Amino acid sequence: MYKVTPNPPNDPNLKLDQAAVNTHAEPSPSPLFSVADDASNEMLIANSYETFSSVTALLLDLSDELTGKQRDVALAIHQLSELGVLLVDKLMARESASTVS
Repeated sequence: MYKVTPNPPNDPNLKLDQAAVNTHAEPSPSPLFSVADDASNEMLIANSYETFSSVTALLLDLSDELTGKQRDVALAIHQLSELGVLLVDKLMARESASTVS
């Protein structure tokens, strides 16, 4: 006689087993990079400026190696990063002016 077997089988331990597998198979996502909660505004601004400046230099080096549309894209990204440098530079000037006053 044919017996109907539930799919998946009704097993109370099945949920626990599956939870254990999921816990070990899929680690919880954690950030690759993080910023310290106690970082000062000055430190954040200075590091942002340095990051933008590095991106700008890398893009200029890269654009020398490219031609055509790829070079145009690299130079457009360079202009955006240069805008970021200008914005952070203005913020640094305001911060230093407010600390002097």
